[in-house]
Amino acid sequence: MGGDRKGRAGRAPVRATAYAVCGAVLLAGCASMPDSGDLRGVESTPRQDSQVRVFAMPPREGALPSEIVQGFLEALTSDDPTYATARQYLTKQASANWRPERSTTVLADGPGTEADREADREDGDDYSFTLTGTRVATLDEQSYTPSPGSYRQPVHLKRDRKTGQWRIDSPPPGVVMGQSDFQRNYVAVDKYYFASNGGQESGMPVAVADPVFVRERVNPMTQVVRSVLAGPTKWLRPVVRSSFPTGTALANGTTTLTPDDQNKLTVPLNANAARVGRGKCEEMAAQLLFTLQRLTPAVDEVELTSGNRHLCSLSEDRADAIAVRGSQKHPEYLYFLDGGGRLVRLASGTSGVKPDPVPGPLGEGAVQLGAVAVSRDEHEAAGVAADGGSLYVASLVSASSLDGSLVTSKGKTRQERLTTPSWDARGDLWVADRNPSGGGLFVLADGSGKPLRVAVPGLDGTIRDVRVAADGVRIALVVEQGGKQSLVIGRIERTDTKDGGQPEVSVLGLRSAGPELEEITAVSWAGDSRLVVVAREQGGVQQMRYVQVDGSTPEGPAPAALTGVKEIAAAEDDRVPLVAHSVDGIVRLPSGGQWEKVVKEGSAPVYPG
Repeated sequence: MGGDRKGRAGRAPVRATAYAVCGAVLLAGCASMPDSGDLRGVESTPRQDSQVRVFAMPPREGALPSEIVQGFLEALTSDDPTYATARQYLTKQASANWRPERSTTVLADGPGTEADREADREDGDDYSFTLTGTRVATLDEQSYTPSPGSYRQPVHLKRDRKTGQWRIDSPPPGVVMGQSDFQRNYVAVDKYYFASNGGQESGMPVAVADPVFVRERVNPMTQVVRSVLAGPTKWLRPVVRSSFPTGTALANGTTTLTPDDQNKLTVPLNANAARVGRGKCEEMAAQLLFTLQRLTPAVDEVELTSGNRHLCSLSEDRADAIAVRGSQKHPEYLYFLDGGGRLVRLASGTSGVKPDPVPGPLGEGAVQLGAVAVSRDEHEAAGVAADGGSLYVASLVSASSLDGSLVTSKGKTRQERLTTPSWDARGDLWVADRNPSGGGLFVLADGSGKPLRVAVPGLDGTIRDVRVAADGVRIALVVEQGGKQSLVIGRIERTDTKDGGQPEVSVLGLRSAGPELEEITAVSWAGDSRLVVVAREQGGVQQMRYVQVDGSTPEGPAPAALTGVKEIAAAEDDRVPLVAHSVDGIVRLPSGGQWEKVVKEGSAPVYPG
């Protein structure tokens, strides 16, 4: 908390400290106070300490302008559900107009304060400060967006002539806090919707993760349910749908949602949901169940009601029969290329180290391969020739011959030819041609036929790598420009043509998923909204780490260090071990273990996708 803030312009740092003595609170300046623990000053509370809750203290009588500003900033980092204490630092009109729920600005070290004495009025009833800092990101109605840059925001105070008390009459918009306070106050949650432009062969809807942040100690379960009902974030909205009827909300008077002792959560909805059929209701329940399963306490079953009517119930063991999620799809095999460029495989999760060639021409060595991708149903594989110039597709389940190249690159070098391909949930195959003359991003419907050029408006640079998410509506691209590389996420939009031919496909809404990265060696999806990357930051060394699709840093440790990583493979199912191609050959990382060798001779490891 207070450890994130510092005074500037010759002003000594102001730190809030609170002590409980004989049941009374002795306040010097402004403070925040934990409701448990030993007597101590309150610094920036670690996110991991779930027992600590922090409450803000109101302004003291006769507080100076600097104390009012610092007290207000402290109150923004507290666990006050409605920011009621923070509002006590504002004038009545400012409090009525202030909307803290609309945005949060995250700074690297928290806001500093600079007094703006030139703006003070001679009558002594006005005072101005400027909040300063290095901006890391913004949270717009729960959606996280990296936005590095400088932060300067004026704050104006006015003294009430009747009471003589200073109050802020022009606060910063929304909430502003340092990164460590943000990590303590907020928790990332994937809420789920369904892809609106694609599906699986099974006909079931495909669940798409939509990451948001909610305040961790302010009734998070109820916040998350309200967020799901409110609909997807703006960025994802064009490619997903919700099964909740328009206008569906929690029933009037519902303030707190809590599962019972059987981990069953009953969600009362308003009349807009009263007439849904059973199939649609179970999709609604699946959206909530997928969303709530990783919260604490966990939810194993969701019941939906409207008025006095029971709509439906859905348990965890039935949810995966309602919709498909990438994180619940367990791959049968790990695939890679042996020393001769043939496609081989090992049963997923086994300790065996003797791979078998896959059935068909790619396993027989009909062409020497340099990169490969396996369809999500593991029925087909796509291989790029060792020289990077040609793309082939062959069956893995029936005897077949190898047809001609489906995509051919005329790039002058291997680095200017085809990327590793990637399959989406529809069974379509994606690949990029890195040729500076005539290259681009292409998709092949059902992994066959004529490649369709994909429009990527706003792309600044050359695509170096392509990975499509299991949901088929999001794509990760490694883009190179000026010798530096960046990781961006786009959404896949498909528009039917007037003549009824092949739909037009575009990748839109490009946004950064790793703004601090500048050299990216490998990337793979490692969850419904998480990727694992092998990359280097400016001035740093190569490292392996996880990143979220919204650009935030996920909780938990990074993978164990590994030297000389060339390629990385992960499955959306986090129970499946990471696999890498390093200087030691093909290696894997069991859960909670260390890297272990699979084979010495091998390259291009992949799971289906």
